[in-house]
Amino acid sequence: MKKALFLAVVLAAASNGAVMAEDARTACRADAQKLCASAIGNRDQVASCLKTNKDKLSDGCKQALAAR
Repeated sequence: MKKALFLAVVLAAASNGAVMAEDARTACRADAQKLCASAIGNRDQVASCLKTNKDKLSDGCKQALAAR
């Protein structure tokens, strides 16, 4: 029983993280296309570009990234 509860908690946390990542992707898509077009296709470069341009990000993108 304890193992099942532990597994349920771990799976819920993992799925929550995936939802938060998807929310950030959705919220930041337009910002990435506008500010980081040359980095599209490389997740690490896009993330770095968004960090570099944090003052230019939309409010929705800023909030989604802050929630991560």
